[in-house]
Amino acid sequence: MSPEHGPAIVAEGLGKVYQLSHRTDRHDTFRDALTAAAMAPWRRFRQLSGEDASMEDFWAVRDVSFSVPQGEVIGIVGRNGAGKSTLLKILSRIVEPTEGSARLRGRVASLLEVGTGFHPELSGRENIYMNGSILGMRKREIDTKFNEIVAFAEVEKFLDTPVKRYSSGMYVRLAFAVAAHLEPEILIVDEVLAVGDAEFQKRCLGKMKQISERGGRTVLFVSHNMAAINTLCSRAILLSGGRVAADGSTRSVVETYLSSSRQKGGDSTALHDAPGRRAGSFPHFTSMELLGRDGKAASAFSPGSEISIRIGLHVPNGLRAPKIGIGANNTRGERIFAVATYLSPTPISRIGETSSVLVNFKLPALYPGQYMFDASLSTEEGPFLDQVDEAATFEVLQDGYLGSSHPYFAEMGVVLVPSDWSVNSVAA
Repeated sequence: MSPEHGPAIVAEGLGKVYQLSHRTDRHDTFRDALTAAAMAPWRRFRQLSGEDASMEDFWAVRDVSFSVPQGEVIGIVGRNGAGKSTLLKILSRIVEPTEGSARLRGRVASLLEVGTGFHPELSGRENIYMNGSILGMRKREIDTKFNEIVAFAEVEKFLDTPVKRYSSGMYVRLAFAVAAHLEPEILIVDEVLAVGDAEFQKRCLGKMKQISERGGRTVLFVSHNMAAINTLCSRAILLSGGRVAADGSTRSVVETYLSSSRQKGGDSTALHDAPGRRAGSFPHFTSMELLGRDGKAASAFSPGSEISIRIGLHVPNGLRAPKIGIGANNTRGERIFAVATYLSPTPISRIGETSSVLVNFKLPALYPGQYMFDASLSTEEGPFLDQVDEAATFEVLQDGYLGSSHPYFAEMGVVLVPSDWSVNSVAA
């Protein structure tokens, strides 16, 4: 397909609405269940007529328009819930848009989530041929790519095993290998590559770059890894609240995204009825608020940046020499670091009945991802008065902290360590 035939993808006013129900149907008795069944047609009529207040329209995507020239690699970025996955499902013909249209020229291969496009009861070999057939390829064409697919996926020993017995990593390796090697004109890839290991992710990024540069194919790539987006994509689209917030060069769009993430911080988290409060604790912690270097509320930070936490406390009669601790955990519940009054050269001698405590520190250069802060309060003698798990959540961003465009991988460890390398020539 030559460029004069027009863009590979054209989206015009795309929108997708879902109906959310705020009703909790609970049938305590058989009579309640019969009554609910009898009223079902009437409820359906009220929903269709717009009279049912328990139903709410939620626009996952709204008024999204853009075009993608053939051979362009475009990144789709945005926070969780921004509409990225819904947009890709519309473009992949998995869901129908509520409004607008999307035109795609050529064969489309999508890798949106583990399991997409594979039949669990069929073997890896059978799924390769089935996917090729779906793309309109003849068996002879698939035969020429078969060995290359198997080698890339590294599943030789399990080719004749039903894929339902594959690990998630094996599943994704084979799914990507099939999608990338069967020569689609358009390749759509969601964050699913994060399931693979570091080496496989690196090979996937290299393969996507190869098929766009050498094969002239179009790639849509969704990722939270800004280093990978910067390396692979010449252009990026930022989605926010289901709408296009920015569309332009990758560098400018990523800077806009990271800037908005740093500034995005809501009201302080109220802890009066915190679900993470441990049994036996008295609710002394009333709030926790995360602040950036500028003193404004924030929920996302760069590795190694300055951070402050403002803690609200209510302690009847006050407390002398309070021991306040803040611990940071990763999503697996592992403790990463902690700060505490009793470990500081400036401990607090006393807090009143109602107090606001501020702690300032430099965030370690953590591997990008989601983390949680726990909070604890105890007396000088040791007994805990209040302990709250997951009192606040924060995100560490991918922002090129190491000065390299190479993506970070979890296998590198917990913290990112800058380093300088050189070669000392030694005479033979």
